[in-house]
Amino acid sequence: MATIRCASDAGVTGCSEDVALSRRGLLIGGATLALWSFLPKSAIAGARDPRLLVVVLRGGLDGLSLAAPIGDPDFAKLRGRLALPVSGEGAGLPLDGFFTLNGAMPMLHALYQKKEALILHAVASPYRGRSHFDAQDVLESGLGGGGKATDGWLNRALAGMPSAGAAEKPKGLALAAVVPLVIRGSAPVLTWTPPAYRLPFRADTIARITDLYGQTDPALAKAFAAGIEIDRMADSTLDPKAGLKGKDGGGQPFREFTAAAEAAAKFLTTPGGPRIGALSVDGWDTHANEGAVKGLLANRLAGLDAAIKAFADGMGPAWQDTVVLLVTEFGRTAQTNGTDGTDHGTATTALLLGGAVKGGRVVADWPGLSQKALFEGRDLAPTRDVRSILKGILGDHLGIPQGVLAGKVFPDSASAAALGGLIG
Repeated sequence: MATIRCASDAGVTGCSEDVALSRRGLLIGGATLALWSFLPKSAIAGARDPRLLVVVLRGGLDGLSLAAPIGDPDFAKLRGRLALPVSGEGAGLPLDGFFTLNGAMPMLHALYQKKEALILHAVASPYRGRSHFDAQDVLESGLGGGGKATDGWLNRALAGMPSAGAAEKPKGLALAAVVPLVIRGSAPVLTWTPPAYRLPFRADTIARITDLYGQTDPALAKAFAAGIEIDRMADSTLDPKAGLKGKDGGGQPFREFTAAAEAAAKFLTTPGGPRIGALSVDGWDTHANEGAVKGLLANRLAGLDAAIKAFADGMGPAWQDTVVLLVTEFGRTAQTNGTDGTDHGTATTALLLGGAVKGGRVVADWPGLSQKALFEGRDLAPTRDVRSILKGILGDHLGIPQGVLAGKVFPDSASAAALGGLIG
């Protein structure tokens, strides 16, 4: 379970002899759930029936708090009170000796130990600004930025997929009131809005207000975050060690997230139904009172962990042919700010889960956290383009030719070579 360190945007193959290329087949994508029916030729031939779910964590997840580089000599002094302790109360769950996983995620840790979870660190999209909305556009469009995107890479991939002998092209399905950019485009998309799906509006509104206060009035940001936490505590009880608990059996604020994960599993396991989906969740902007060990972020990570468990349990035997990708638009600053939070950063983590994943590893070309190594003197430096990961999954799990991925799905991504060895 050693950390894999290799050249930026190079395939993992050749960095370690236990990492090898393989072939499998499927895809990604929004505070929404997108799913579409597509059975690859290998599945029709009876060889396998692969699934893919992509989860977009909107707001900028703090990757240094999710998978902490405790082996980096500069980590503790940069993070201060926000740093995960090496031992004792609040210590993380061991990964490979250099990285440790946030203790709020026991399900993710269990998958890692079963070699069904892989953590990729120091990852970023091509975007280098600090606007949530521009960063999300770049992530969901799959383009390098510059101009407003009108379609998403997931829709372009869908449009380029073979119909596998069917009379109609495969269709996308968005579980949302509004089709997200990642699956918007020329390929047909069906939408279905789940009842009482109120989390995206609440979380998005709160995230935008928190972001505004965080950049204009730090004292007000801290007070607002404290008020939100009091409201959350009045609404439910959330134990980051045990997952979600609440008087309604689901807990807040991620009850709807867990319900959406359960719904995704039902869609993806229905005979003849969709096999690829995308789900996005707001609420990862942590300008004030971040609370990586105990507090806001720890609670949100516990909610994410509960949703992962709900999805994995719901997939049943199909989990063995499943890949779940979790990505976010950017990370957070390496150093904490004056309100015990972090501001908009650059590189962060991406996660791959599922029975089809070659897991039990942290894959990172680690840049270090010395002042000289930080991007613009403040962020974890990016060493891998997220499109390399997307190309690797789409090629090895879905079987889309790299020429199609480079020419149509990610047309300006020549510098982001497909990352192999992610699929078992």
